Amino acid sequence: MLATAQNVLPVFILIFAGWLTVATGYLRAEAGDALSNFVFKVAVPVLLFRTIAEADFHGAFPVRLWIAYFSAVAIVWAIAYALAITVFAVNHRMATVVGVSSAFANTVFVGLPLIDRIVGPEGLVALSILIAIHLPVMMIASSLLIEQAEQRDTGKPKSGWIGLLTSLWRNLARNPLVFGIIGGGLWHLLGVRLEGVPATVIQQISQIAGPAALLALGMAMRRYGFAGQLPLSLTATLLKLVAMPALVLLFATLLGLSDEWRRALVLVAAVPTGVNAWLIASQFRTGEPLAASTITLTTGFGVVSVTFWAFLLA
Repeated sequence: MLATAQNVLPVFILIFAGWLTVATGYLRAEAGDALSNFVFKVAVPVLLFRTIAEADFHGAFPVRLWIAYFSAVAIVWAIAYALAITVFAVNHRMATVVGVSSAFANTVFVGLPLIDRIVGPEGLVALSILIAIHLPVMMIASSLLIEQAEQRDTGKPKSGWIGLLTSLWRNLARNPLVFGIIGGGLWHLLGVRLEGVPATVIQQISQIAGPAALLALGMAMRRYGFAGQLPLSLTATLLKLVAMPALVLLFATLLGLSDEWRRALVLVAAVPTGVNAWLIASQFRTGEPLAASTITLTTGFGVVSVTFWAFLLA
């Protein structure tokens, strides 16, 4: 357990270091925004490109991976929603935000550097396959469910799926992660090896992605903080860090995924809630304090969660 913790701790120490630089005033919060932009628009897309371009899929079929992960997402989301409605008596919009916060993993800023460090290249391949559809699936599901919740709570008329899906498509079409995934896939299909100076430059940028992502997340944590609603936030935290990885482990085992892919999926399920949960809540002006508190709590307790699951799967 100690050896596992020593492998996990650097990930969360970098997050804390990023938070500390802003909390002490050593750097301004704007520096974190700039670093986040670099990570999201340059470093991580290059890492995804390199991972997929050089991957050896061994003929693996990714649908089983997607089923294992998103089955767990659906169950955790449904449990969170039901608990929020029946136990905490909140409205449908707030219950949907609880579901988002319980199931939306930080696959990019925490998942990528964590899997790279603990599982290695095979784990990054599995995570890249997941990331290829993770954001579109989660954003579409969140938007549709929150719109449906608004109709239940306020009687708001339907805005139409075509307009909603068109807006989501525009956002995804401008997403740099999509460019990295598609570019890496096309390069892989060409069968051309990355060599020489281009390979060196791509490798060096890829190596920046993990540490920079963790520092950027820590700097952003100052923005979210803890905004109350403790019972609901703790419920979402427990579901995210315990139930989610447990269900992913169950489905990944039943579906016969390889050890590396199973470890990667379980560990990414155990990482903190992604900041997209807060962005979704903010967009619909519902449950922002809850999402912020869940992000903070899952990040704080994430070191314990990730260490436990990494030790269990070692």
